[in-house]
Amino acid sequence: MPKIAIGDVHLNYGTKGEGEPLVLIPGFSAGMWIWYHQVERLSRYFRVITFDPRGVSQSDSSETPLTIRLLADDVASLLRAIGIERCHILGASFGGFVAQEFALAYPEMTRTLTLCCTSFGGPNHVAPSAETLSTLSSTRGLNSEDRMKQNLLLAFSPRFVREHPHEIEQVIRLRTANSVPEHVYLSQLQAALSFNVEARINQIKTRTLVLSGDADPIVPVQNSRNLAAAIPNAQLKIVTGGSHAFFIESAAEFNHLVTDFILHRN
Repeated sequence: MPKIAIGDVHLNYGTKGEGEPLVLIPGFSAGMWIWYHQVERLSRYFRVITFDPRGVSQSDSSETPLTIRLLADDVASLLRAIGIERCHILGASFGGFVAQEFALAYPEMTRTLTLCCTSFGGPNHVAPSAETLSTLSSTRGLNSEDRMKQNLLLAFSPRFVREHPHEIEQVIRLRTANSVPEHVYLSQLQAALSFNVEARINQIKTRTLVLSGDADPIVPVQNSRNLAAAIPNAQLKIVTGGSHAFFIESAAEFNHLVTDFILHRN
């Protein structure tokens, strides 16, 4: 994959397809690898752009304090550097925070907005259980297989873990091959905890789709309901039985919903 200079870092990125551009913004501590069920399918209709956020996997880290706005600025800089003036924006979880900030800061660059398993943050964010928060906030064994397995038990439904061990093994392989330094993990965590756009979210005028699984223990589905209610004319689609990683677990349904929305087929 090529790298490109974005301010004080070089970002690792990839593109596939020839249609209208669609950038996929990964979630907490994840990189472009997380979209392995999306790129091939969505590139049939769009020019799909994926990347490793600063400090993650093959992208450079820097001394600049990490904020959601900085990550949104990185997306804008990446798009401009590869000659894209307007783009469909999709973000999952932490990446949904970045996507919201991008849409607010760069409305002229945002064709459509898709927000997956995410929240507007702040005091009205519906939090997961204390046990889940404790597991996610720990850096113990951060890039080990044991840690990956522990987190996957949160991100996927128990049934999926039992019935699709090959998928779980694939995610573990990809995550362990794309390490995240502890300081980057903690910086992302701090950025997530301080994120709050509830007072500004109604300023988003872009056509918006909010997607969630109804069995998400990490970002409970009520967050998506609240988010869709706060964004003018947003569509809300709920995947029955969907986990936090429903774009992997229910990939065909997810890809179909995203494609239909962007192409005005629903």
